[in-house]
Amino acid sequence: MKIQSAASERHVLNVTVDNEPGILAKITGLFTARGYNIDSLTVADISDDHAISRITVVTNGPPEVIDQIEAQLERLVPVHGVTDLTTAGPHVERELALIKVSGKGDARVEALRVADIFRASVVDTTTESFVFELTGAPDKIDSFIALMRGLGLVEVGRSGVVGMIRGAAGA
Repeated sequence: MKIQSAASERHVLNVTVDNEPGILAKITGLFTARGYNIDSLTVADISDDHAISRITVVTNGPPEVIDQIEAQLERLVPVHGVTDLTTAGPHVERELALIKVSGKGDARVEALRVADIFRASVVDTTTESFVFELTGAPDKIDSFIALMRGLGLVEVGRSGVVGMIRGAAGA
């Protein structure tokens, strides 16, 4: 079953799991076997004893497909819980990007001006290029990259989305 349809919506899923070998393969295998696409994937240890990890998956699909994905993830061992941040209420999403731009003269000045507007940091510079670091919502990063294309975009590295529910509640 493909999840690309007119009613397809972007969803950010936080999956809390035991930090053990093979769990990432189980989760990506579930998506692959059923034809679901993963748009972004991040994994990080979230406990002091390194026993628990959070996997953040961004995918697209109509509500019934997202519900099915959540149910299938919940059945996997060692998954402790699945939270769809998109439907759980207000949440924060962030992504880190490194963007390399080449440029001299006016293009160089314009790249620095745009970077300042977006609050991107220069983390490396040569006489012919910059590497910018930008943190923010995926749409902000997409917009910055689009502007840099006309100014000499060379390379992009993105971390993938991480997210959490706003306020005192946890996910």
